[in-house]
Order: sequence, then structure tokens, then C-alpha cells
Amino acid sequence: MARGFEILPAIDLRGGRVVRLQQGDFTRETSYSDDPVAVAVEFAAGGARWLHVVDLDGARTGIPAHVATTQAIAAAVGGEVRVEVAGGLRTAADVRRALAAGAARVVLGTAALRDPEFAAFALQRHGADRVGVAIDVRDGRASGDGWNPSAPTTDALEAIQRLADVGVTTFEVTAIDRDGLLQGPDLDLLGRAVELGTGRIIASAGITTVEDIAAVRGIGCAGAIVGRALYEGQLSLREALSAAAAS
Repeated sequence: MARGFEILPAIDLRGGRVVRLQQGDFTRETSYSDDPVAVAVEFAAGGARWLHVVDLDGARTGIPAHVATTQAIAAAVGGEVRVEVAGGLRTAADVRRALAAGAARVVLGTAALRDPEFAAFALQRHGADRVGVAIDVRDGRASGDGWNPSAPTTDALEAIQRLADVGVTTFEVTAIDRDGLLQGPDLDLLGRAVELGTGRIIASAGITTVEDIAAVRGIGCAGAIVGRALYEGQLSLREALSAAAAS
């Protein structure tokens, strides 16, 4: 069965709260809720079929910090809503734990960029539908380690190709410099990623309007992660889902 265009409301967790960062900067944080489960339930009630849950503490330290919260979210939204989990998943045990906690898909980042064979092992163990990779991009370079500007980087498109060569089929591409700024997606970056023809590209960062959703869908992206625009009322979930479903 062909998959439709996916809208994934983002629930970014830091210190037990739902927050958003600007440009991946931990000093530029806005807090939106102290109850991540309630936020997830509200998105589910609004028609979301995916939730993108990010453990920001785990992304920064390399040690998952919100397994219990993601498990509570998965339990609360039931089988109709699939939860994907990202942030700090750097060992096979981390991946197993996240999936056992109810995640439908894990999104690898730093560990996959450093070692594509780690991604290959996860795919072989759990299946391509349950493992994606985050490609977080600044100035054309893919970055890990919680978007630390001093961390080692690699060419973003080369990273996608290397990971596709070991079997990755789902890539979530974030333009770090647009993240949390409500200034629209980086269509050039996303278009170049789509043109590789290596898998499904899910757009992240800057998605603010229905026109943004139409644009990323129009260039061939398979979905869009939406965060701050939903929390600040720039875009309603109903509008986002309608734009995703438009013919």
C-alpha cells in the first residue's frame, strides 16, 4: 500500500518539559508545557497519526533520558498513533529499549553518521520501516552530538548516500539554521536530498504555513515535521493535515 504524506507534530523533551529550541541552540529555548503526555493526547485527538518525540537531553549527552516519558506517550495515544523517537540512541541497547517502550520507529543520528554499519545492524535487527536517520544540516554539513557547532561534520548528501547504501530508506532532513524560526523550509537542501533518489525524505525546520507543506510535498518529500508553528498558533494541526491530504 502506498504511503501518504506524513505530518509529524514534534514533541521535544528537555528536563521533563515540552520545549522548542531555535537553530538547535540550547540557550535559546521556549517551554510550552510541563505535561508531554497531555500534549501528545491533544495531537492525537486532533487527528495526528504520527508523533515525533525528541529526547533533547539524550541528544546532548548521548544517554537517553526520557524513556519513561516516551513509553507513557505511546501508551496514552494507543495503536492509532505511531510514535517515533529520536535523541541519544547510540547503542543497540538504546534502540531496543526505545522500541520496547512503544516506539514505532527510532531515528538515529550521531551514531549512524559516525558508523553507518551501526545503522545497518539496526535495520537488519528491526527492519527498515522501524529505523530512520536524522540528517541535521548546517552549511551543507551533517552534524551530530546535539548540534554542537564544534562536533565533527560530514557532507550531508554524501552522508545520505552512504547510509542509503547500507539500507536506510527514511531520512529526516533538518536545516539547523532554520529550526524554530518560522521562516520556511530550506527547499534547496530538501530538493537536493530528494533528487538523490535514495529513499523517503521527511522535511524538518521552518515549516510554518500550508504553503510550506505544499512546497515540500511538491518537491517530493514524504512528510513534514512541524513544531513551533503548531505551538504558537501559526498553523493548526487541522490545516496541516488537510494540506498533506490535498490532491
